[in-house]
Amino acid sequence: MNTFTRDQFDAAITGWANACSDFYAITKLIPTNYVFTFQAEQMDWMRSLNKYNEFCTEIGVYQGQLVAILCPLDGSGKKLVVDKFPYSPLQKLDRDLRLMETQEYIIVKNAVLSSDMQIVDNNENAYLPVSSKPMMDQDKAVSAIESWRDEAMTWFYRECTEFKGTRIFKRFFVPTEDVTPSKGGFTHVVCSFGLKFSDVYQRLLPTLIFISFYEDLQNSGSIQTISNTYDWSQPCPPMCP
Repeated sequence: MNTFTRDQFDAAITGWANACSDFYAITKLIPTNYVFTFQAEQMDWMRSLNKYNEFCTEIGVYQGQLVAILCPLDGSGKKLVVDKFPYSPLQKLDRDLRLMETQEYIIVKNAVLSSDMQIVDNNENAYLPVSSKPMMDQDKAVSAIESWRDEAMTWFYRECTEFKGTRIFKRFFVPTEDVTPSKGGFTHVVCSFGLKFSDVYQRLLPTLIFISFYEDLQNSGSIQTISNTYDWSQPCPPMCP
């Protein structure tokens, strides 16, 4: 798997910090239709070491490419001291990106017979899907990705010119549960940037949208909402623990 040494990691982090105030450099580093891709081996490594309910995805620049770097955290949310850091370069997809959401509904039929075996009630009800974990609706994911594609450079221009890059993200914090495989056959995760409006900060904030892929996306189990799209990554700044 692609990994950085500690020195390469430090150099990449410094590279992004230096680029954040340079709008021209950012336009060269971030085509808005490019994504990060983490293989199952990289995600398994991160999960095996991570002791916190979140993990960190650092943003860096290495050999002229933007990179996302996985960093496991200890039980108190501090970065673990490790000798390698799995990373993915920002690059163009080699195939279509499929976002899928399947909803299954529970149908409950009720029949009531009186003591003399006469039907006194007979009805049927459909219940909404039950989700086993917090999820991001597919339409919201698509909207955020489209917003990034169409408005990201405008967002960066304002951040660079008005705020000298100080408010541009350096890392993202992602709940570990959101990228824990829900079944077997997990192969990789595609991470796309998105832009969504924050009611708290009253401005657009970037996010990383994690899209998990399996050998077979079809459901094989219980009644639940099944999706390969997750959100909840928090950019730092402003959302720094």
